[in-house]
Amino acid sequence: MNVNALIEMAWSDEATFSDIEREFGIKEPEVKRIMQKNLKPGSYRLWRKRVRWIKEKQKKSRD
Repeated sequence: MNVNALIEMAWSDEATFSDIEREFGIKEPEVKRIMQKNLKPGSYRLWRKRVRWIKEKQKKSRD
């Protein structure tokens, strides 16, 4: 598995956890663990904040 490609995809605003699972065969909890292990703590917190914001944005657009 190419961790750099996974991280790049996870940082992308367009990619969802479903997209990552299709591409790499890894579910959301494992993606979070990989990101936490490979990013600096501040970068990981920023990424999680962005993921929550994007999920909320997508949820509102569906409603």
